Amino acid sequence: MTVLVGYLPTPEGEAAFEAGLAEARRRGEDLLLLNSPRSGAFVSPDVASADVVGALTARSEEAGIQLQVRQGGHEGDTAEEVLRVADEIDASVVVIGLRRRTPVGKLIMGSNAQRILLEAERPVLAVKPVRRGA
Repeated sequence: MTVLVGYLPTPEGEAAFEAGLAEARRRGEDLLLLNSPRSGAFVSPDVASADVVGALTARSEEAGIQLQVRQGGHEGDTAEEVLRVADEIDASVVVIGLRRRTPVGKLIMGSNAQRILLEAERPVLAVKPVRRGA
């Protein structure tokens, strides 16, 4: 089986990658990093650069974990894509990063993380980045 990490090049994505790497090591499984922008977006801050992907690959190799990266665009919303890929690969666990949001922000904008947590048919590990100097 495979550990699936929903990844964005953000502190939350970094926390998800670290937790996913640890989980893959613990389970003796491969790691799939899903970094997929919505189709049609020519430039997206959500797409990790080649340098970032290279660094993540090096960290995985150092840990003895086989890493696959998917960066192809997707239709629909991000939560649907994470859930679809989790089902496609029969992921043992989905790892996502959580960001801090206000209750009003959650109400107005919805939450991909919430949808993944509620709709996934497999375990979901949700992590937050370490807060510095609060």
